[in-house]
Formats: sequence, structure tokens, C-alpha cells
Amino acid sequence: DLFARGTDQALWHRWYDGQWSDWESLGGTLTADPAAISWGPHRIDVFVRGTDHGLWRNGYARKWSGWEPLGGTITSGPAVASRSTGQLDVFARGTDNTLWHKSYDGEWSGWISRGGVLTSDPAAVSWGRRRIDVFARGTDDALWHISYDGRWSDWESLGGTLTSGPAVSSRSRGRLDVLARGTDGALWHRSYDGEWSDWASRGGALTSSPAAVSWGRHRIDVFVRGPDDEVLHTWYDHQWMP
Repeated sequence: DLFARGTDQALWHRWYDGQWSDWESLGGTLTADPAAISWGPHRIDVFVRGTDHGLWRNGYARKWSGWEPLGGTITSGPAVASRSTGQLDVFARGTDNTLWHKSYDGEWSGWISRGGVLTSDPAAVSWGRRRIDVFARGTDDALWHISYDGRWSDWESLGGTLTSGPAVSSRSRGRLDVLARGTDGALWHRSYDGEWSDWASRGGALTSSPAAVSWGRHRIDVFVRGPDDEVLHTWYDHQWMP
């Protein structure tokens, strides 16, 4: 399921199940990129920043719920991860440029700052019931990382020179793939599997931050906006394609 803001500022959606659907509008008025997560069959939660700079949600459970406000004052698009069925962790940059966090486990928590100094939308993923990894671009344009595994870590720099917010996916427990636009406009990739790899270029010409997801141990799908404002897609299935 792919989501993006259209020229009318509404949320637009298309999906793949053997072949791609047409685009459909899900309404709303977005002021930043959306974030989406699925924590079970037939379930999707999508989060956006609205015209009031608050967090808004639209959920799918065989039909779309419609938009609901979740408050806050955020200065970036949100990121979302799910540690287990029915549990959500949402992140965004606040007015103080730190990372703010709101969670759901039967009911919504208040907002809590997790520190840092962000210059992009954050990206988040979970590879286990007690694990969250969050990434963002810092004031030095490098990739910065914070994680939760029963308690929050300190922020750490992972280097690079990013010209977009990052995207992250997890192919398996303990495995991370982070992607971002580099100074050459191409897609750059760094992975973790016990230790961090070097940065590697995956090519392309990006005019947006990337989005990434994994649906299997050896599969990553990455989506970006291209030079003509079209959606471009690359994927990894034992090797990068096309």
C-alpha cells in the first residue's frame, strides 16, 4: 500500500496485489509527507500533519475510518512503527526541533520528547516486541539514530551527508536497511546486520525523501518521487532491481 500527498494536498493511495491499482483519494489536507504502518492482515494506520500542525490519523480495517485528530504541534511529517499487534509508536519533530513520541496500546499516551536536534522528518521501524529504531538527519546533515530496547539509548551519529529525510525497513530480527538521498541526488543505502555497512549508492534521481518497506526476509521495496513528479520504484530481492 503506497500513500502520498497529491497536488490537491489530499492523501492519495494505490496498492499492489499481483498488479497495481489505480490511484484513489482518501481526502484530508496534508502539510507534510504521510506515514503508514500495518500490524495485521486487513489493517493499516496512516498518519499525517494537518493544516493545524497537529497529528491526524486515518485507519483501514476492511474500510477506512475517516480522519481523527490526535493533537500536538509538529513541524515535520510523522513516522510510525508497530512493536506488536494493536501497538503503535508515532514520532515527529516538535517546535523545539527535538524528537517527540506518542504511543498507543489500547489508548493514546501524551507526547514525550526523546531529545536530539532534527532537520528532517524522522523514520522509524520495529523488528521485535520491545525494539524500536528511529533515524533522522541532524544539524550536520549526517544520519542520526536512537533506539528503544526496554529503555531509550543516547543519540549516535551514523555519518553520511543527507539531502533528505531517511527511510528505514527491517527484513528480519536485528536487520536494518536505511536509505536517503545523497548530495548527488541519488539513493544511498546503509545496512545493519550486527555491524553497520559503508554507504553505497543505489542510483536514481530523487526529488523527495524515499519510503521503504519489507515484506520478507530478502525483500525491500523503495519508492521515491522522480524528476517528472512521478513515483519511481526500486527493490531488493537478493539483488537490487531493476
